[in-house]
Amino acid sequence: MGETQVTTHEGRSTADPSPIAAQAAPEAAPASTTPPAAGKTGRLLAGLRSLRMPRRPRLWFEILLIAVSYWLYSLVRNAVPEQKAQALRNADWIWSAEKSLGLAFEETVNHAVNSVTWLIVSMNYYYATLHFVVTIGVLVWLFRRHPGRYAATRLVLFATTAVALLGYYLYPLAPPRLMNGANFIDTVLLHETWGSMASGNFKNMSNQYAAMPSMHIGWSLWCGLTIFALASAPWARILGLLYPTLTLVVIVATANHFWLDAVGGMACLAFGYTVSRVWYGSLPHRLPKWVANRRGRLTGLRAARLPRPASEPDPDRRPEPSPSPESSRSDVSSPSGV
Repeated sequence: MGETQVTTHEGRSTADPSPIAAQAAPEAAPASTTPPAAGKTGRLLAGLRSLRMPRRPRLWFEILLIAVSYWLYSLVRNAVPEQKAQALRNADWIWSAEKSLGLAFEETVNHAVNSVTWLIVSMNYYYATLHFVVTIGVLVWLFRRHPGRYAATRLVLFATTAVALLGYYLYPLAPPRLMNGANFIDTVLLHETWGSMASGNFKNMSNQYAAMPSMHIGWSLWCGLTIFALASAPWARILGLLYPTLTLVVIVATANHFWLDAVGGMACLAFGYTVSRVWYGSLPHRLPKWVANRRGRLTGLRAARLPRPASEPDPDRRPEPSPSPESSRSDVSSPSGV
């Protein structure tokens, strides 16, 4: 086995396969090949892994995605049947449950804050505007300063909002200000402030019986936790924690939600974080801050003053001169005894 024949051609010797090896060659097992199904599965898994890897967000795509997503959210939320009778019955049950727990404080807070006109008017505008302004601001901050964590954190927000739609459909709930026989004050209607899509001239444009869960709490807590986890300034982290706390006071004082609605919003946010954790394999704040763009360079490399990867040459570094042959020979030590 493995024998060769030596053939001489014009003074040169070459090794040729022996007749035995040549005869055995056709009987050798063919090279293993990957089944087509396995190849397709491998490509599918590779594509899935590529989708799960953090990447640099594209501005035009993010603007379009957020605009379309919020439009669909509003469309679906307002298309959910109002089910007024059921929503009022659920509100009575929530109010009774809170009384049995000794935590039915919404009416007291509503009347106390309403007695201070400038305070309740400020809260009305807070409720109408900051819900959107702060959320968009945090998204922009993530896009610019934490691009590697942007997609995972955005997925938390999207999953939170999506599961909230299911709550609106399965559990219609009237806000406290619309309860029958209760003594709640509709502060927007009373003070004629702008901004509520469920009072005044806007009440026919929005589903008024979609109070559970509270996305004011879901979104504000998403903002607060994101700022607390990623901000470096202590004052910013403190504000991140104060924002959802103040939002809870506002939704109760304006009689737009029960505090149990806030618990529903927290549960939706926990679901959102779970979805992001399963998809990306890590919580958003533990992902890399910077990601490589199409050219393989880290986004924000100069602004972050990060060390340059070893695979990427430094254009500002001058090449070192190669040693001359004379210096190379002089550096070689002579053998001993010579």
